[in-house]
Amino acid sequence: MGNAHALDARVRFLTEFARRLHNAGVSSQRLEGAIRATARALRLECEAWSTPTGLLLSLTDTDALLGSQQTRVLRLEPGHVDLGALAALDRIGEEVLAGRLDIDGAWAAMLALDRPMTRARRLRTITAFGVASTAVAGLLGTSWLDLAVACVIGLVIGWISVRSGEHPDLDAANEAVSALVATTLATLFGHFVAPIAVQTVVVSALIVLMPGLMLTTAMTELATQQLSSGSARAAGALTVLLKLTFGSIAATQVLGAIGWTVPTPVPSTLPVAVEWVAAVLAAASFATLFQAARRDVPLVMASALAGYVITRVTGAWFADGSAVFAGGVFFASLAMAALANLYGRWSGRPGSLVRLPGIMLLVPGSVGFRALGMVMARDYTMGLETLIAVLSALLALTAGLLFGALLVPPRRHL
Repeated sequence: MGNAHALDARVRFLTEFARRLHNAGVSSQRLEGAIRATARALRLECEAWSTPTGLLLSLTDTDALLGSQQTRVLRLEPGHVDLGALAALDRIGEEVLAGRLDIDGAWAAMLALDRPMTRARRLRTITAFGVASTAVAGLLGTSWLDLAVACVIGLVIGWISVRSGEHPDLDAANEAVSALVATTLATLFGHFVAPIAVQTVVVSALIVLMPGLMLTTAMTELATQQLSSGSARAAGALTVLLKLTFGSIAATQVLGAIGWTVPTPVPSTLPVAVEWVAAVLAAASFATLFQAARRDVPLVMASALAGYVITRVTGAWFADGSAVFAGGVFFASLAMAALANLYGRWSGRPGSLVRLPGIMLLVPGSVGFRALGMVMARDYTMGLETLIAVLSALLALTAGLLFGALLVPPRRHL
């Protein structure tokens, strides 16, 4: 009975550890590697199979000559990046691997990570949506009025997203509803108040919902032979893009039929300093949206800014309009992947704290949204050219991440 009880405790801990890593947004290849490494420290033989919506674990006690096999099947919702939880789980895993923490202590440490959605946390999330929307509008080089409108609409989209987390029916339609609301508000403002660049404002307001990181993760999983997970995640990302595009196109056509159109705004330029202020604001919003721990906020912001700067510098080498290779994206993702692994080796902490923020300003989610919008508006030539640009950026980003990991191998899997 004692051995059986000890085995059940180890299996129970590993299952909960895997579930929490999945919910923290860890990609399949990294998740399965972390599970196997932790299982070996617990004297378990583990076969893991991960998808965006589930986990399958087959576990055997290595201490027993003819140990019985236990199987755990978990049906899960797709995880969202939570750098705070990821760093804490990595620390718990390290303590278990080193033998400094037993099963009971590790279980208690994991339960201590549970945080309720407080009013202050909701307000921070909604504010981060508005800041991110303002920052992206600044990076796109639009006008001061567009920045202000994007900020307000971004706050509205943030409120809808927070509410959707508490209402399953709204959550399923969150992207379509958000796109419809954003396009409607932008068009109404442009028609009744003052002309604005509607498409730029809408893209900026919806930027947090764009599945650019999901597309990048899917391509990386496919490249590392995680075919089931990569295919499912790519389908999920495409579905999100389609919902966003449908909501925006539907609002545009209905408002156009009513006669609420937006005149072409007078072209304007912002000071050069606005771009760099916007990059800092974007980095700060990522730290909040990724739920980074307070101690990691400067690291997350510095990583996001470093990725953006490297892209700008190296992208100038491939500025020729005939170039198909997204060189700036490739070198930036390669550098951030290598730096992330160097940080992980030096600090003994997850490289994801550097890698994920470092590529956030590189992922092509907004470009994919524009491409699908052109296709649905029957502008097939521009839509196809833009889709090719999305594919080029995705390939360059994925290749950079893989080559970066080859250049500097990771400390562990996270």
